[in-house]
Amino acid sequence: MSTPPPSNSPQYAIRRELYLLTLYRVFEAALLCLVLFSPVGGLMGEPRHALLGRVVAVAYLVAALVLFASGRRGEIRTQALVGSATDIVAAMLAMHALPDSSAGIAMMLLFNVGAAAFLLPIRLGLGVAATASAALAGEYLWSLLGDRSATRPLAEVMMFATSYMAVATLTNQIGRQMLASEELAERRGSQVANLAEVNELIIRRMRTGVLLVDGAGEIKLANEAAMLQLGDLDDGRRDLLLAAPQLASRLKRWRDKGESDPQPLQLAPDLPEILPRFARLLAEGEQVLVFLDDTSQLARRAESLTLATLGRFSASLAHEIRNPLAAISYATQLLEESRDIPEADRRLLEIIYQQTLRMNGIVENVLGLARRERAQPEQVELAGFVRHFAEEYRNSHPLNDDQLDATAPAGTIAAMVDRRQLQQVLTALVHNALVYGRMPGEPARVGIRAYADEQGNPTLDVTDRGPGIPDSVAEQLFRPFFTTSGEGTGLGLYIARELCMANQASLQYVPVPAGGACFRIRLPGSRAIATA
Repeated sequence: MSTPPPSNSPQYAIRRELYLLTLYRVFEAALLCLVLFSPVGGLMGEPRHALLGRVVAVAYLVAALVLFASGRRGEIRTQALVGSATDIVAAMLAMHALPDSSAGIAMMLLFNVGAAAFLLPIRLGLGVAATASAALAGEYLWSLLGDRSATRPLAEVMMFATSYMAVATLTNQIGRQMLASEELAERRGSQVANLAEVNELIIRRMRTGVLLVDGAGEIKLANEAAMLQLGDLDDGRRDLLLAAPQLASRLKRWRDKGESDPQPLQLAPDLPEILPRFARLLAEGEQVLVFLDDTSQLARRAESLTLATLGRFSASLAHEIRNPLAAISYATQLLEESRDIPEADRRLLEIIYQQTLRMNGIVENVLGLARRERAQPEQVELAGFVRHFAEEYRNSHPLNDDQLDATAPAGTIAAMVDRRQLQQVLTALVHNALVYGRMPGEPARVGIRAYADEQGNPTLDVTDRGPGIPDSVAEQLFRPFFTTSGEGTGLGLYIARELCMANQASLQYVPVPAGGACFRIRLPGSRAIATA
């Protein structure tokens, strides 16, 4: 047995029309039997062949019942063709047996022909109409040749034949349009369903919490982000007033006065602050959409916009600041070479020169955000790299009493990293350690250690013996423009972390229990595939 088509498919609509046709055929046959086998049979006029009429009526009723029972199964085209043949044969025999009712029988056949043309292709539909017309003409000739008399004029036969062809054409066109509309509706319905699923998925996966609250304050919908911010919404907490009283209060104020509080809201001590926004689902409706924006995400978004703006500004900054700085630095060096400058003024020139170097360093840090180049990883042997780096740093940066050491175990520690960018990261970390990683009145002790961690990942530790970093400060170390010093830009550690991320590495701060600070770089191994 074939599987029935879905209720919204075009095949289902055709099957339904076939069922109605078979039901109508049963009604026709039952009506014919009722007239012939009841006292009102005289209303049909004087029969030409009473026995033939009764046999045709009973046979047509049996055939109609069989077609009705099998109408929900089998191939539609076969069902329509067999039913049409049965209708035409029964109508022709009934018209010959009951000549006074021939016009009514021909009229009833008109519906059967139209319905068959509706279910069949155009050629088969017109074929059914032509067959019915030919049967009508055949019955006319049969009557004319049988008793030399006809009960109806030839014009009537021609008009019925024309009606059969016209109705078949019209209903076939209507059927084709209906099928096209059904298919279009099915496609559009599928598209709408897919879009609804996509929209639901988007809303569910949005980082912004979304609530749908009705006029009574009941939560009708909540996405995953909102569930994290409000907790599990069981049946007892579907009321917004119970789940989040502060949020319900702000919603009521917005509904009553149209006012929105710009201050962030914290629903629980262990949850992040949120900024609620409200919007009506419909212009005149009571349902309200509540958007719960995480303020930390908003801050990061604003931070990204700030950095993007800074990047665009840095191009002009290079020409507007670096060139005057270079001129000031060069002029200062020339003045220092003059023998006419008093010693007191030479100290001032030294201050000017040092400050130009500091300003140039600030410009370089800012430019580093805008012109970050694509990482070009290569295999680097870390043990030799850190020793060479420490030696170069000591030669180019006078340490005085400060100390910089590099250690590594025996053997090879290979890593895939951009050598130049790794050197830039280490320079920033060592510089910070020398400046801030010292106890008051004591020289700095900075160490660079290369090793493989427990998972075998190449790792670098930059440590100092300073006072360490408070927890409140450690949480913000890698934020751009965050600094605890009035002389820094707050970009060094941020740029260092960004460079590490470009090399598929990580940079993190590790507290040292005995005092001091440690910045740990975990690098990809020599077999890692580096991508930008």
